[in-house]
Amino acid sequence: MDWLISKDYARARNALINMSAAAQSVDPGTPPSEAARRFGFPTTAAGQALDHTSADTMYLTVADSEGTMVSLIQSNYEGFGSGLVVPSLGFGLQDRGSLFNMEAGAANQYEPGKRPFHTIIPGFATKKDAAGVEQPWMSFGVMGGNIQPQGHAQIMCNIIDFGMNPQEAGDAARYTHSGSSQPTGQVMSHGGVVQLEAGVSAAARADLEGRGHVLERGANGGGYQSITYDAEQNSYIGATEMRKDGMAAGY
Repeated sequence: MDWLISKDYARARNALINMSAAAQSVDPGTPPSEAARRFGFPTTAAGQALDHTSADTMYLTVADSEGTMVSLIQSNYEGFGSGLVVPSLGFGLQDRGSLFNMEAGAANQYEPGKRPFHTIIPGFATKKDAAGVEQPWMSFGVMGGNIQPQGHAQIMCNIIDFGMNPQEAGDAARYTHSGSSQPTGQVMSHGGVVQLEAGVSAAARADLEGRGHVLERGANGGGYQSITYDAEQNSYIGATEMRKDGMAAGY
């Protein structure tokens, strides 16, 4: 975990971005040898990453008067999940265990104490207060398969880099890249496809095509909701998605 969230690793990944040309392949990061030994990760950049898209996912966030904030994603995965319902409680259990790799020695192999790769990624952001202590700031999510990390990055960029409020950040046009390498076996070799929502300008589209990106109209924009804490006003700001059913409520 320390390696994954380190600034050194972030800088190494950032150095792979070429603003003049679309990448034809992107290998995953290689953890240091200790992590590779403990968790079975490959020691070269030949690993794979996960993608599975389904329409059985919901996102929810809630905050109380004492400052507690919760970010939650629930997803059945395929169909009705496992088909098992908890007696007297009425909710079904998911079947994401099907994403384990049954090959012995694989990083994602089925064994005790492990969870399978999946795309359940509820987002949460903190901000330092006047004393320099990290405090809860934004509980949010953009659910919808592999849009989640992409959507999270876009939401944060919209707020931090472009100064949008939480609702504007969710309403802004999104992009989705598909065709990336996956732990289920697929390997990206031709750059994949960038899907753009209608709000992206013709000039931006032309610029991306000039860099070698393959574009498609329409995108899996995902489903966004968020609660942001405003320390100056000591209040919460709720935002919800226009692309799907959702609501923001205060009481």
